[in-house]
Amino acid sequence: MSAALATLAAQARACTLCAAHLPLGPRPVFRVSTAAKLLIIGQAPGTRVHASGIPWNDASGERLRGWMGIGPDIFYDESRIAIMPMGFCYPGALPNGGDAPPRLECAPAWHGKFLALMPRLQLTLLVGSYAQKRYLGPGGMAANVRAQAAYPRFLALPHPSWRTGFWEAKNPWFSAEILPRLRARVAQLI
Repeated sequence: MSAALATLAAQARACTLCAAHLPLGPRPVFRVSTAAKLLIIGQAPGTRVHASGIPWNDASGERLRGWMGIGPDIFYDESRIAIMPMGFCYPGALPNGGDAPPRLECAPAWHGKFLALMPRLQLTLLVGSYAQKRYLGPGGMAANVRAQAAYPRFLALPHPSWRTGFWEAKNPWFSAEILPRLRARVAQLI
């Protein structure tokens, strides 16, 4: 890791930009590297990830690693894969259940700075609609996932929560077309 990236990571880990809105307090969870060729931009940490400080350390992470065709040893190797959510901290829960959306302050404050210091990135996985809206603009999640050829440096994926199983059953093209392409690209980069 370069000195500039290490300094920026330390600043981000000390961030309190939206502390007043975080029910469990700030605990930024991300992994960055100047060597990584693959970046995963997801939503925001859940309670389990907040507690552990390890990104994607939950059932959604298991599903994502399965989609990618890799195990935790490769997934958590910062020299290969960087992980930067839309919101670095757990945003809280919605009144009717589920996690609240990522805080709006986080990505504008940190993403551009980190991206400028990770020059080897060749592919970014945009996991879920929040990441896709920021980097691809307006449009539906399913349409973004299908339009892989339109975004050569991005690969859009649904969020790998348990609810996605229903979506996958309604959209068999995801397993037949997108997952093989994802696995091939990941294998090429790592």
